This record gives sequence, structure tokens and C-alpha cells, in this order.
Amino acid sequence: MNYPRQYNAVADFVDAHVREGRAGKTAFIDPRDQITYGELCADTHRVANLLAAHGVEMEDRIVLLAHDSVRWPAVFWGAMRAGVVPVALNTLLGAEQYRYILADTRAKALFVSAPLCELVQPILPELPHLKRVFVVDGDPGRHIDYAEALAAQPQQAETADTTCDDAAFWLYSSGSTGMPKGVPHVHTSLMETARLFGHGILRIEERDVVFSAAKLFFAYGLGNAMTFPMSVGATTVLWPGRPTPEAVFAILKKHQPSVFYGVPTLYAAMLSHPDCSRDNSSARLRHCVSAGEALPAEVGRRWRSVFDVDIIDGVGSTELLHIFLSNRPGDIRYGSSGKAVPGYELRLVDEHGGEVAAGEVGELLVRAPSAAGGYWNQLGKSRATFQGEWTRTGDKYTRDPDGYYHYCGRTDDLFKVSGIWVSPFEVESALVSHPAVLEAAVVGYEDQHGLTKPKAFVVREEGAAGRVDDDSLGEELKAWVKDKIGQWKYPRRIEFTGQLPKTATGKIQRFKLKDAG
Repeated sequence: MNYPRQYNAVADFVDAHVREGRAGKTAFIDPRDQITYGELCADTHRVANLLAAHGVEMEDRIVLLAHDSVRWPAVFWGAMRAGVVPVALNTLLGAEQYRYILADTRAKALFVSAPLCELVQPILPELPHLKRVFVVDGDPGRHIDYAEALAAQPQQAETADTTCDDAAFWLYSSGSTGMPKGVPHVHTSLMETARLFGHGILRIEERDVVFSAAKLFFAYGLGNAMTFPMSVGATTVLWPGRPTPEAVFAILKKHQPSVFYGVPTLYAAMLSHPDCSRDNSSARLRHCVSAGEALPAEVGRRWRSVFDVDIIDGVGSTELLHIFLSNRPGDIRYGSSGKAVPGYELRLVDEHGGEVAAGEVGELLVRAPSAAGGYWNQLGKSRATFQGEWTRTGDKYTRDPDGYYHYCGRTDDLFKVSGIWVSPFEVESALVSHPAVLEAAVVGYEDQHGLTKPKAFVVREEGAAGRVDDDSLGEELKAWVKDKIGQWKYPRRIEFTGQLPKTATGKIQRFKLKDAG
């Protein structure tokens, strides 16, 4: 797309709906409230005025640490209207991570849900740049009540004269190790992802009702639940709580969304739940989407057999804002990540930067109109990841002769057995295709001869617990993997566990399993 030099994304995502006659249409629904596009537009003006009244100026940062509700989009877009940069934070982190991120952003204001205020209260005196704390949805205590402060503001404000290349908002990466990294995105990135994936792949429409189990603070959830539906005037259902299978089934049945976004672990858990049936889903469901981790083929096939809707599995990242590699409606190949989303270019390279041949393992590089320019205050990591027009993903893939990409694992997760690369994901997919396995994670370990071999950590299906002892099931799973993917790839050791260590975004933290031996 061609954008004017002076461009603020609120023009396309907020103001356009009032201008085009959708002011009375419901934009967002949460368990307590709902808001129309016209009401949302008015609230974004009030937020801009609220920030100005408290000395927050253009290019300053604010932090949005809030559960999903109809207030969340108003703060996000209201800040952008003022030229202020909202930083969306994961609500599942600990106090030390919040202290680090708030200091890293040098945010002048914090918008925080009341239940999270107690967690961050002890760290607030350590943040000299933070001048105001607004409490959303609850008792403000010693801080400012967001609802009262907002209501006192006029509903007309000037929209900041930002450029298309100005930083519009930040997200923080959910790396599996170390502290998260700030990822600034510009005003055009939002419409680019909506245009390329939301419109180009999903064909999202104004009549759609969408629900995303992934929250708004995730890059994946931000597109799913906000920018994609707002780009066409659709309606979004928001859920502030944990997306348990029970909660998701209840939302699907009550609100009858036409588009549902989940992650592989949620799809697997829903399939294993006693309430799993088409009667507990949405009769209007036309698309299901998955990202965050690669979707095991067996999970996709089982979902299709139960709900008669395919799962569109794709790959995205915080650095690239949303999905750039994906299956698509009418072209689903379970066990693969699909092909490049039109508008994105992909390369697979070896450790020297050379292109690899079809079938060979290489690191995935992406050229993307939605790519960030770098990490905030992380020059070395920026140069390692953002290399000219190409972004290194850190993911290893193969490309088959038909052009479909197959996930092998993170660069640090792959290991060789008998001189041959083993993909942890391939072994995990074979394991979860067994009816007794809910989840699995595979790492390499050194045997008594110093040779690397696969080891699996397995979570049993709930109904399979107790049917057979661990030793017997372990031997059965070894034979199962040998039969599925090859003699040398089977896990020499299998350890059964109640749960796998994961990041707040649901990604398996294999480094913790490696440390566990």
C-alpha cells in the first residue's frame, strides 16, 4: 500500500467507521460491557485529552498493563491519536519483569487493571519517569480512577500529525530466555498485517464476529482481536480470564463467533475435554487459526473430524507483528506451516548465509512490510536479527518440492543423532499422534558414551492416566515413534510429567528441560 507521509493509524481503524456510517455497530463485547464504534471513537478523543491534561506529550510512552476489556482498545488508540506511544504488556509476568520493562520504556503513565495493581505497587517508587497511575476496572486506591478521569474529558481532540514512519506502539518479545526485548512498530504496520493476512488469507468481513484466546498484548492477539476486525468493522468478543477449554467452549456457544484464534496447546486441551462436541461450539464457525507454536498434524486432523472446520496453522513473531507463513483456506497441509503469505518473501539459509536446497534444513529469513526496525536499546541484538530488509527468525525449516515449509525447531533446539539432524518438533508430533499422549517436548541429552540422543518429556491424556504403567507406555511410545518417523529418531528416554514448562505465551521452554537432564 501507498501511505501518505503524514499518517496516523487511527484514521483507518477508528475514524473511518464513524465517517462510513458504522458508529452504531458493536465493536467490542466483554463479560461486563460492550462498546460501539462511535463510542470507541469518542473515548479515544477523551483519552488523548486525558493524557494531555496530565502532561503526557507526543512521543512519550505509556504502559498498558490491563486485562482484555472494552477499555483496552480505547487506551491504545487514544494514545496513538495523541501521538503518544502505548506499550502493551503481558499480564502474566512477575514484579521483577514489570520493574525492568517499566524502567526500560521510561513510561510517564501506567494504565493498570485493579487486580494487577497490588503486584506492581511495590516497584512504583523505583520508577522515576513514571508520573501517573490510572487504575482500570476496579478500586483505584491511592491512584487515579480511569473511568472517572475519562468521563471528565471533552470528547473532541486533535489527532497528532504523525508520519507513517513514526513509532506507533511497542510490544515486548516473549523470548524463552532472558528479559523481554522492546519491539517498536510504526503506524503502517497495523494495516499491513490486516491487509496481507486478515484480508488476503482470512477474507475477514464486516459481518464476522471474532474471538481470540490469545490476548491483546500478544502480537498474534493484537491482530486477531483488534486490528483485523477493526480494519473492516467486524465485532470482537473479549475475555479477560484464562482461556481454559471450559471458558472457550462457553464463549463459542454463547457468542457464535465466525472466526476463532487459538494456539496448539489449547486446541489439544479442548479436544481432550469431556465437553468437546460440535454442540458446544459455534454453528457459524468458518475459520479456526493457530500460531505461537507449530500445530501437530494429528491435532489438526482430529479438530477437523470433530468440528468440520480446518485449523489454519501459521507462523508469526513479535518482530514481524503477525503471521507471514501460513496454510490457507482450501490449501491445508497438516504437518506443514504452509507457504509465504503474499506480500512476504522467505529464504532458508545455512550458517554461512547461503541458500539451502529443497529438503535441507535452514534458518528462516523474512522480508516483510510489517517488520520492526530493531529492538529498543539493544543495538547488538538488533544487528543480529534485523539485517537490512531481512529479519532472522531463529527458526529452522525445510521446504519440500511443492513449496510447503516444515518446522524443525528453534536454532538452539536442533541436534544431531548419528550425524543426522533431528527436529524436536517432528518427534513431538509423532508422540502426540499416540492416543495416550496430550503433550510432548523433546531435547537432546548425552548418553554414557558422550553421544547425543533424544529424550522426551510426556504429558499423558487425562483419560489415559493409570491405564498402563509408565515403563510399559514408554516402550510402546518408543516403538510408535520408530514406526512413524524412523529408527534413529525415537526417544531413548521418556519421562512422564504433569506439565511442561512454558512461557506466558504458551511456548515450551526446552532449555529448562535440558537443564533438568
